[in-house]
Order: sequence, then C-alpha cells, then structure tokens
Amino acid sequence: MTLIRPPAEGTDASEPARRRATARAVAVLALVAGAALIPLLGPRTALDGTGEAAAPGVGGIALLRAVLFTALCVPAGELFVARLARRVPGAPLADVPRSWAPRTAAAGFVAALGLASVVATGNLLPHHLSDLDLGGLYRTRDGKLALLEVNAFAAAWLCARSRRPGTQVWPLAALVVAEALRAHPATEHGPLVGSGLTLLHVTCAALWAGGLLHVLRMLRRWRPSAAGAALLGLYARVAAVLFAAITATGTWSALRRMPPGTVLDQLTATAYGRTLLAKVLLVAVVAVLALCARLRLRRAADPLSAYAPARAEVVALGAVVVVSAVLTALPLPIRWS
Repeated sequence: MTLIRPPAEGTDASEPARRRATARAVAVLALVAGAALIPLLGPRTALDGTGEAAAPGVGGIALLRAVLFTALCVPAGELFVARLARRVPGAPLADVPRSWAPRTAAAGFVAALGLASVVATGNLLPHHLSDLDLGGLYRTRDGKLALLEVNAFAAAWLCARSRRPGTQVWPLAALVVAEALRAHPATEHGPLVGSGLTLLHVTCAALWAGGLLHVLRMLRRWRPSAAGAALLGLYARVAAVLFAAITATGTWSALRRMPPGTVLDQLTATAYGRTLLAKVLLVAVVAVLALCARLRLRRAADPLSAYAPARAEVVALGAVVVVSAVLTALPLPIRWS
C-alpha cells in the first residue's frame, strides 16, 4: 500500500510552478529589451565607417517599423494557423489560446501614427505639434501610404474585436500592399516589379513568423493530444514552401538594388549591405533550427520533442523581423556600375 504524504505545513505545492512562470516572465522581458536595442543601436553600428548619412532619428524610426512589422505578423499568423487547424482531424478547436490580435493592432496603430508624424514633418523628427503638417499627408504619395497604414491598423483592431475576426485579412492585406508600394517609389527603375517582390516577400515572412508563434501557443494547450503533432507537421510542410518563396524574392530584391558585381563589396562597405548580411546569417540559423525541428518531428519517438528547436526558431525569426525593420530605415545601397 502506497501512502501519499500531504505537503508539509507552511509549504506551497505550486511554488515550483510559480518559479517557472517567474523565470519565463524574466526571459520574455529580457528578449523584449534586447529586441528594442537592436533597432535603436543597430543603424549607428551599421553606418559606422561607411561615410553614409542617415535620416535624423533613424533608430527611433527602425524601432517603430519593428513594432509595425510585429503587429502585422501576429494576426496574420493567427489567421493562417486557424485555417490549418481546421484541416487537422480531431483537433480540439474549442481549446485555443486567447488572440493577441487586438493588442498588436493597437501597438501597430501607435507605431503607424508615429511614422506618419515623421512623414508629416518632411521625414524629420517632430519636436512640437506645430511641426506637423497633417494636411500635407494627403498631397504626397508617402503621406497617403502612411495614412493608409494608420487606418488599416484601426480597421484591424475593430475586426479583431468583432464577432468575425477573420475579416482582419482585408486590412492586413492593405498593410502589406502599402508597405510594398512605400518601399519602391515611382522614381525607382521597375517599381512594379520591386513592389510585387516585396508584396510576396512580406506576406510569406508574416505567415512564417506569425504562424510558427501561434502554432507553439496552440501546442502548449494541445500537447497531450496527437492533434498538436499533426498541426506542427502540417505547418512544417507549408513553411517549407514559404521559406523557398522568401529566399527567392529576397535574393531577387537584393540583386535589383545591388548588382551582382558589387554585392561582395557592398555587403561590408555599406550600412544596407552590412544589415542585409546580418539578416542572411540569421535566416541561415533559422533554417538550421527549422531543419532540426522537422527531423525530430519525423524521426523522434515523441514528435512533440520538436517543440524545443521550434521555440528557438521563433526567437530567431523575431530577430529577423527586427533586423528587417532596421534594413528599411537605412539609406539604400549605391548602384555601382
């Protein structure tokens, strides 16, 4: 006969769980702080010794863009994974984590508003309300795109709070289109090709990063069931296609801005090239972690052992998103002939 001893008086049986929760909270805060430092300090490091001049407040602009990109990835990933989950047999669809979409839409709205205020002052940092020319936003292409992003995040927040959160797909699509057009001005050679590449690149990246984050959140609730492993496997197959599209569009876009004969020089001599090189290295790390997760998913006795490398993968993807934000705030590379 086995006797079960009650916890000793004065002890709390949930103390280890509380310690683990505290450790996770500290780790998350450390990651958020580190992610905030990358856009704030990254541009200065990338520009050091290049002789290039950046726009005033480039660190703050990069931080706002990092928030904007994150606010795009999270709801896009939730919608994407919700669609995948409906294809998993026996999936407990009623047991899903709480949506982060309303909070991220609010954060994205604030970031888009901050970026719009920069555009309203002629791409300078506003110091007083009188510096803002809000009416001028309607007279320029960049101003109209900035207003479109502000309105799109407001609409996404309303959709996320409504009874049909799936309608977020429309304002999110408008955000992707606005980013694709903003990144390629009309004066650029072949702007439609560049916008098309960016449109596909940003869409696939948002689905990949945001999708993996939501898959891991769902696995924490579904872990005891086979549905969790099935969802991760289904996501892995789609993510392979997304990775191929991201690699192809990213390479093509880089070669359009840095001709093949100048790439090696510009990767070390320009701020854009240095940041692009850092992004490529991070993507390589992500690819290795993704491969480890897929191998465990296929060969391990417990497919859910892939959770650990997948969790490291989503952290690395977060770093890729932040570095991408820095990339958009830096001066474009020189097109050497």
